[in-house]
Amino acid sequence: MKLLDIYAKMKRDLDAIENQLAHSVTSDHELLTETSTHLLKAGGKRLRPVFVLLAGKFGDYRLDVLQRVAVPLELIHMASLVHDDVIDNADTRRGQLTVKSKWDNRIAMYTGDYIYGKALTIATGLGNPLIHQILSKAMVQMCIGEMEQIRDFFNTEQTIRNYMLRIRRKTALLIAVSCQLGAIAAGAEQSVCSKLYRFGYNIGMSFQIRDDLLDLLGTEKQIGKPPGSDIRQGNITLPVLLALRETGIRDRLLAEIGKIRESDGGGDTKAAIKLIRSSVGIAFADDLAARFMHKAIDALDGLPNISAKKHLIDIAHFVAKRNY
Repeated sequence: MKLLDIYAKMKRDLDAIENQLAHSVTSDHELLTETSTHLLKAGGKRLRPVFVLLAGKFGDYRLDVLQRVAVPLELIHMASLVHDDVIDNADTRRGQLTVKSKWDNRIAMYTGDYIYGKALTIATGLGNPLIHQILSKAMVQMCIGEMEQIRDFFNTEQTIRNYMLRIRRKTALLIAVSCQLGAIAAGAEQSVCSKLYRFGYNIGMSFQIRDDLLDLLGTEKQIGKPPGSDIRQGNITLPVLLALRETGIRDRLLAEIGKIRESDGGGDTKAAIKLIRSSVGIAFADDLAARFMHKAIDALDGLPNISAKKHLIDIAHFVAKRNY
């Protein structure tokens, strides 16, 4: 089943979450409301709310309860994007101007902080301390992942292990807890919650690797930002690290990355992208994304064969092969 078909089946509940997202960032402060809804209006896949709702199907499915998990998780994701765009000096996201570009860095940072605060306020409506603990620990790990990325900007000597740990913290963990917390909020058994966590973790790893590939392979129309944005911002991703291991490419790629760095992010990335595309790194990274996808599907073994399980498997296939 296609992703849009899955979303169509969940439309009523996703619309309720979308309305709650808009309501949650509305403030008496006109500018905060405007900046907070800016990224929200740009849309997005809403994967984290979808995972919460599907995980909730393995327990006592109650939308009023699951909303209090899905909305904070999506808000945390949104807040991290607002902050990321400041750190990365990004002008566009999802084809729209970023908050920092439309306003300025200070407004963007306070907007992100405000959205984080709203997320925590909503989460307090759930009386389960375990949910609060998991959510807060995930936020801490995301911050650590962001700091590690800043530390490794333009670091062409970093290891693949460094990269994997970073994307675990920045991306995979929040998707993992989306699946886990949806099940916990629905009162599912511990074994079910653990399986869904492992599913989410592996899908998160696959998602980020695929995202890094799209930055090198996609068009601006597909990905909503200029290709090569990661290199321009100093973010050395898996395909780049793998290309740097090839003796026939390494020196030329290092020279191109050096030019980009010296231009303070304004340099042309076409030559670097061409070198990376010619390397085995693209195929290796694509294969690794697929391997994480298969590990995610394997994690679902033993769960009831309900429609939610099939939807999770379909989403896993989409994530590993998506082109937007």
